[in-house]
Amino acid sequence: MLRVGVIGGSGYTGGELLRLLLGHPQVEIAQTTSREYGGEYVFRVHPNLRGLTSLQFAKPDLEKTVKECDLVFTATPHGVSSKLVPRLLEAGLKVIDLSADFRLKNPEGYPQWYGWSHPHPELLQKAVYGVPELHRSDIGKAQLVACPGCMAVASILALAPAAKERLFEEDKVVVDVKIGSSGAGAKPSRSTHHAERAGVIRPYKPTGHRHTAEIEQELNWVAGSGAVKISMSAHAVNVVRGILATAHLFLKEKIGLAEVWKAYRGFYQNEPFIRLVRDKKGLYKLPDPKTVIGSNFCDIGFDLDKHVNRLVVLGAIDNLMKGAAGIAVQNLNLMMGWDERTGLLPPALYPV
Repeated sequence: MLRVGVIGGSGYTGGELLRLLLGHPQVEIAQTTSREYGGEYVFRVHPNLRGLTSLQFAKPDLEKTVKECDLVFTATPHGVSSKLVPRLLEAGLKVIDLSADFRLKNPEGYPQWYGWSHPHPELLQKAVYGVPELHRSDIGKAQLVACPGCMAVASILALAPAAKERLFEEDKVVVDVKIGSSGAGAKPSRSTHHAERAGVIRPYKPTGHRHTAEIEQELNWVAGSGAVKISMSAHAVNVVRGILATAHLFLKEKIGLAEVWKAYRGFYQNEPFIRLVRDKKGLYKLPDPKTVIGSNFCDIGFDLDKHVNRLVVLGAIDNLMKGAAGIAVQNLNLMMGWDERTGLLPPALYPV
């Protein structure tokens, strides 16, 4: 059994990781840490895990983590894991980081998008960006995997096939993302207080969202270009879990739906967690986060607007699964040479 640790296990992402790892047949949770809840039973923070584990949170102790674990998930706030990961790597552990600290290849992106300089820029090229649909073989050989941002991965997966085929005007990509309240984390604030959060469709980052950097980085890699520019806006909506990314692409030439289907089927034909949704019947004819909640699926759909030669692409995920813990476990499976579906096969909950 692989001994795994979760540093920062008390947040929503940490709890979702623990839920998945408790059901994973190949791993043993050796340790999970929390500064706030050290010594407390995990099920008192994550009540859905009551009866499934008697594990207690440990106070952070990196030397103890190194002794007890073979692989570590770091589910810490941005700027924290960059101080921890070098020590874990030096000790020979594999690391899957769920923060933003190793997502960007260019160290100059951190002052621009996060407001701090990276303390270990030499590790940025070593880290593999953890989207299996793009970097599967490199993830399998990696010691350090940087999981993507939740809004970033929904957008990247929605756009990657179109980017590969260079179908659109690369400097005119508009991505509108709507996200549930769990994306704000477990720590409450005035804006996440129920009286302020319920019933809203709140534009909270209409320009300059930091996930823009990841989306541009990966789409330019897919396209083999440096020309892709993303105009991203984010909205908080009245759901707990889920993301819907709606991308507007202005096409270089007039194409038909058959050509779009060909691009997307060709790119994703063997992907276990991608579903193409453009149905003529049923209530959910296009992707909707409601139908992926609790699963690691990303649903992708599209439509053509012939009036202005626009392709609209939609990507729906559960932000705590394919946007965080689920994709982290998928990366774990690839790093260890296991079937990447292991521990991730239950379908979505419905209705929610």
